[in-house]
Amino acid sequence: MEINAASAANSSVATRSETKLADDFDQFLTLLTTQLQFQDPLDPMDSSEFTNQLVSFSQVEQSITTNKNLENLISQTKTQAMSNAVGYLGKEVTIETDRAGLRDGVAKWEYGLETNSEETKLTVTDSKGKILFEGQGNNKAGLHDFVWDAPANTPDGIYQLSLSAQTANGTDVQFAIYSKGRVETIEALNGEVNLSVNGILTATSNIQAVKP
Repeated sequence: MEINAASAANSSVATRSETKLADDFDQFLTLLTTQLQFQDPLDPMDSSEFTNQLVSFSQVEQSITTNKNLENLISQTKTQAMSNAVGYLGKEVTIETDRAGLRDGVAKWEYGLETNSEETKLTVTDSKGKILFEGQGNNKAGLHDFVWDAPANTPDGIYQLSLSAQTANGTDVQFAIYSKGRVETIEALNGEVNLSVNGILTATSNIQAVKP
């Protein structure tokens, strides 16, 4: 719906420009006819000026036509993107973000360590920064799943996982955090197709993995 509305708005801009050009051209022809009727036969007007104006009108008309074609192409592309995104509905996806949506008391993340660590600390906080969980993670290099079973009566919402990992000599270990969730809806935001993954809006290009 939103994509179609945006396309209609864009098309109306080109249509208004086209209508305005037609009105201007009619006015130009009226003025030209009037000038020709009252010109001095002994000193006729230079026809090259009229020719240049006609050429200018033609160039503007071509530009408007090009814009309309581009708008149609963009509309078709967005519609195709929306159709393609439908295939994600109901599937579990992994996205690159440290935030995860809590559903039925569970939030899922995945984190990757570049090298082995001596200690890996995991912390879950709510939107206000309140710490809800602190614990130890896996110390081996590679990807690891982390499932947070929230305390009873914890409301559904967006929660954040933070991680700290150091080697035995205190050097920070590089890491990456991802979250997992079901694609619940598809939404158009600022003309772009986004997926709602457990309440988190993300572009399809941010998807790292898909699981049925």
